[in-house]
Amino acid sequence: MSLGAETLAACGMTWLLDCDGVIWLADTPVPGAAEAVARLRAAGERVLFLTNNSWPRLGDHLAKLEQMGMASGPEDVVTSAMAAACLIRPGEKVLVIGGPGVHEELEKRGAELLEPGRCDPREAETVVVGMDLSFDFSRLAAATTALRAGARLVATNEDATFPTAAGLLPGAGSVVAAVATAGGAEPAVAGKPHEPVAQLVRQLAGEVRIMVGDRPSTDGCFAAVLEVPFGLVLTGVTPADHGPVEPPPDHEAPDLAALVDALLGS
Repeated sequence: MSLGAETLAACGMTWLLDCDGVIWLADTPVPGAAEAVARLRAAGERVLFLTNNSWPRLGDHLAKLEQMGMASGPEDVVTSAMAAACLIRPGEKVLVIGGPGVHEELEKRGAELLEPGRCDPREAETVVVGMDLSFDFSRLAAATTALRAGARLVATNEDATFPTAAGLLPGAGSVVAAVATAGGAEPAVAGKPHEPVAQLVRQLAGEVRIMVGDRPSTDGCFAAVLEVPFGLVLTGVTPADHGPVEPPPDHEAPDLAALVDALLGS
């Protein structure tokens, strides 16, 4: 057994927690989430934060967790940007439609990054698309040119929206849909519920007790990929008055705190 495996074993089983809609709504913490994470850790459970949000850098995620009372280390966070970088080889020429988190992970991977408007997009071997708050027609045109010149398309994730305290806003999946449509390309998707991030989680998580999320089509399907229970919370995309969802959750609760109470015993 490796040192890493011994460390995981000492931490008990792992709870995989989605962030947007479970831990926070953009910059607003979900009430009770910090206390729920503290209770899990006190019970000897490991918490691994798993987010499809590729915009922030790893340090931004860690700073946000600390600010909200859930201080964590870099080994406690997995993002769709990390999973996307695993699909890129060192030295590969990549046109980036995305934010600082995607740039950071691709740089760690050793990719040669091409910026729209500052390069000939036909030089790109791959177009990586994630959440892009600067997305406009010129960036779409650059990605389209690259794809129609033969580049492949990698998407961090396909979430069409993400939840905020003010309601649902466009997510990376909306940007991916525009690029894929204009470029006539089918994306290889890295984030939940797809296999690239599943491989990362299998390497890092040890034995998983449950996947907790707010979006059945993403978090629930990811739980199925990992063959672990799915815990649905109603603080994000899925409303309290929802009808049947697919896949159906193994556990459902109003929020993370209530789910932890139910599964650990209140």
